Amino acid sequence: MPIDPLTSANTAAAVSSRPGAQPRAGRTQGFLLMFISCLPILGAVLLAPILPTMQDHFGDGAQATALVPLTLTAPALMVGLLAPFAGGFVDKFGRKRLLVIGLVVYAAFGTAPIWLDGLVPIVLSRIGVGIAEAAIMTCCTTLIADYFSGSERDRWLGLQTVFASVSATLFFALGGALGAHSWRTPFWLYASSLIFAVLAATLLWQPHAEGHKAGAAAKHELPPFPWNRVLVPAAVTLFGGIVFYTPIVELPYVLDEIGITAVPAIGAVTAIASLATAVGAFTFGRISQRGTAVLLPTAFALAGVGLALVGLTEALPVIVAGAIIASAGTGLMLPTLLTWALSGLTFEDRGRGTGMWTAALFLGEFICPLLIVALTAAVGGLGGALILVGVVALVMAVLTRRLLTRRTAVAA
Repeated sequence: MPIDPLTSANTAAAVSSRPGAQPRAGRTQGFLLMFISCLPILGAVLLAPILPTMQDHFGDGAQATALVPLTLTAPALMVGLLAPFAGGFVDKFGRKRLLVIGLVVYAAFGTAPIWLDGLVPIVLSRIGVGIAEAAIMTCCTTLIADYFSGSERDRWLGLQTVFASVSATLFFALGGALGAHSWRTPFWLYASSLIFAVLAATLLWQPHAEGHKAGAAAKHELPPFPWNRVLVPAAVTLFGGIVFYTPIVELPYVLDEIGITAVPAIGAVTAIASLATAVGAFTFGRISQRGTAVLLPTAFALAGVGLALVGLTEALPVIVAGAIIASAGTGLMLPTLLTWALSGLTFEDRGRGTGMWTAALFLGEFICPLLIVALTAAVGGLGGALILVGVVALVMAVLTRRLLTRRTAVAA
């Protein structure tokens, strides 16, 4: 459905004059879903600045050394494992209900480390956060696809990545500022999801497929899932997730290797890269009519060239230029991959399709640092590892171009 810019904050109750018609989504619903989509990003980056402080608090024993990093990565792993199941719940029992429940659970588990003393219970609470994030991400993206269509849907999907990129920089700064008081203080930010739970319950509605009555029970037997339409986009997204997170995770280490150790300098370069990601994602909504067969190879090519530049040199200006090129490519990549994965799916399939795509992306996030460590050891340096990932991204650009062009020709 097209966005109605005149839609007010209480449009959830306003419906079309046609009997049984669904409400018309507007900017209120769109921006609310954008802000809610930032919550899983909060879980991914908020704790990064306080990990050393947590390590000092719990000591240097073997258990603490193993478990403290898990407080950061456990949510992403849970999203990767559970998002497909969340997609099944979304299709079977409805989007809005699961989203509101997920937001409440997110607050409960997210704030738990404020009161927990043991490291094991804290890690378990982070697993709970990941379960909630799987529901939140799947519901938000599915609702965007439900509420909007055509170029307006593309624009909101692009903005989702824009919000994620900008919020990652903001949350990183907030985590560091709040962590200066205590390593427990940043966990209070998780309580913000309760505000979004109230807003979601008030301003969103459960969409329904054409031909179904609004408000009808969502409990029904789901049709068979069209695996052939989603498996290839999901597989490409798994690698795309690795490419997307490589500049985010590795850029500070690259700067450290060339002697840039001042936190403000590292923060400035990473902020510039985040801005490039946002620009790439924002551009998607303006050029989405070019089609996946053009945009996805372009995105992989930009990411590959940028990563290769970062790995090839020790000159700071070239590293910054490479980071900008790579990040612009990854910003364009994410909404393009999602649009590809959701194309051709019906209302009854959309939750499961979104769940599979989300799982692939977050598994790529979890795998990324482990893979870079392994490649660094294999090729003898971080620069070589980045070059290798960049080369594979360039190969993926060629492969996706051929695959999507052939599919377009067959469809025609």
